[in-house]
Amino acid sequence: MTDPFDQYRNLLFAVAYRVLGSAADAEDAVQDAWLRWRSADRSQVADPKAYLARIVTNEALARLREARRRREVYVGPWLPEPIPTASPADPDSVSMAMLVVLETLSPLERAVFVLREVFDFSHAEIAAAVGRSEESVRQAAHRARDHVQARRPRFTADRSQQREVTERFFAAASGGDVNALLELLSPDVTLWTDGGGKVRQALRPITGAATVAAWFGALGTVTYQGVAPADMRASLAEINGSYGLVFRSPDRVIATVTFEVGADGRITAIHNVANPDKLRAIESGRIRPV
Repeated sequence: MTDPFDQYRNLLFAVAYRVLGSAADAEDAVQDAWLRWRSADRSQVADPKAYLARIVTNEALARLREARRRREVYVGPWLPEPIPTASPADPDSVSMAMLVVLETLSPLERAVFVLREVFDFSHAEIAAAVGRSEESVRQAAHRARDHVQARRPRFTADRSQQREVTERFFAAASGGDVNALLELLSPDVTLWTDGGGKVRQALRPITGAATVAAWFGALGTVTYQGVAPADMRASLAEINGSYGLVFRSPDRVIATVTFEVGADGRITAIHNVANPDKLRAIESGRIRPV
């Protein structure tokens, strides 16, 4: 007979990752949930799925509150940890763009939104999971939904369009073709770069097509993180439910780049993660079932 924990492990990771924006922290939350499950009196557990979701949600919330304190002194923009994925059923809910929006919610609102809007838990189940009244959960869900709808991208490109834009961007950037990059970029495009103080990156968002095009147009001519252009390789990969680029040196992953594409087919936002602490999931290559 399959242990319920094994049955729901992927779900637990998916919940924890969306609440935390960190694969490493999500894995820790799932591991702690396992320890609590192992010592629980299971004869008293009527609904293992709801019980396990409650445990992992509380573990994730505790980590999120601590992480928020650390992020107050984070160097430069903070971006979620990218993960390799394989066509999740709801790619928008795990996209870098969505995770960035979820960062603007309170921890409670974030957990409620994830459980309700992504995984369709009932208000009663969520109330039990977060230790609040059902009415307060309904209010938090309403606030979170309105907040997310006001800030999420207005348009989500389909997979074929996302892949085409990503491939065109890579060809233009690797060839130093600034004019081709300008054609791909929305005039008010914004680039966020996350080096976490570990590697040199822009400490503030970079805005405007000309500036962003110049940034990426220089990729093939400058040494990056001690890696000469001739020793740098890039490949198309599925990251957080969509296509992006993974940049590698001969011995390590050095960055990921993901894109938001507008209704006109132009790139409206770019998320560049270079903090080595956030590249371990990509380095491992392990596909995350989210």
